[in-house]
Amino acid sequence: MSSDARRAADDGASGAPGPQDPATDAVRRLDDPDFPALTMSQAAALLGVQAAFLRSLDGSGVLHPHRSPGGHRRYSRHQLVLAARLRGLLDEGHPLASAEVIVGLQDELADARASNDRLRDTVDRLRSDRPEEQAPDEDPSTPGG
Repeated sequence: MSSDARRAADDGASGAPGPQDPATDAVRRLDDPDFPALTMSQAAALLGVQAAFLRSLDGSGVLHPHRSPGGHRRYSRHQLVLAARLRGLLDEGHPLASAEVIVGLQDELADARASNDRLRDTVDRLRSDRPEEQAPDEDPSTPGG
């Protein structure tokens, strides 16, 4: 292939899917963890639960699946992670209301830890960027000491 043909192919001029191609956009949406790509039966199969479990999470207001134009529930990866976490707590004997609170507190703790790590990194960076401090026993006005 000539360099002109390669350049045209890279630019999408050859008819190959480019950045604005609908197929590329569809694949990109699948990478979005919030995109509601899965039907209830697909979500239930992935989680190893009955569809009734997912309906109960929706009915109790814990999980809010997207609705297709026909009214069918669609789930995102984030929603599946939440459902799996809740399922684990329910399996441990927690009631749904408690499981919901526990998940919320776990998320708050994770956010606080991430914030703490960012602040610690900022402090470390600021400390490393400032000039070296003189030792307290050194007096710059006296020679040799």
